[in-house]
Amino acid sequence: MFNLPTDTILTLAEVAIIITIAWFVSQLLSRVITHGARRAGVSPRVISYIRVALNAAWIVVAVTSVLSISSLAPYLSGALTISGLVTLAVSLALQTTFSNMIAGILLFQDNTLRIGDDILYGSIRGRVIRVWLRTTWVQINDGTIAIISNNTLSAGPWINFTATERLTKKLGDSSQK
Repeated sequence: MFNLPTDTILTLAEVAIIITIAWFVSQLLSRVITHGARRAGVSPRVISYIRVALNAAWIVVAVTSVLSISSLAPYLSGALTISGLVTLAVSLALQTTFSNMIAGILLFQDNTLRIGDDILYGSIRGRVIRVWLRTTWVQINDGTIAIISNNTLSAGPWINFTATERLTKKLGDSSQK
């Protein structure tokens, strides 16, 4: 039916494999991050932004990979170089933001920090009133609010006075298995 050269068939197979792998990894990351963000109490709007960013990332990876193995690569090498540099610049600019977001998700995933917990971080002691993707808000006894980046908070050390009973039960359950 189709009389395609072997090189073309192999290139099409490589393209299909790259697109499939990029899509699969994107979906997996999207599910993991969405699940963690929901548990962290992140608003649905922020979750949708994260999903859009992940979808855009997988499309960029897939298109770049396809162009790099296709016969168009020599003609587009300048554009690919520029897009790579732009991607690098954007990722470096967002490095701290992504670090804070992942730390915020992990704080909730570990179940070591909840809204209402009484914590001590450095000289800050108070009640956790909000955990966002990038920051945790702690209301100090005098009513002021300390805003701590999640990356800084997760690096510790900090003490959670409220979670002692919750974490002791969790440790006790795992040691009895």
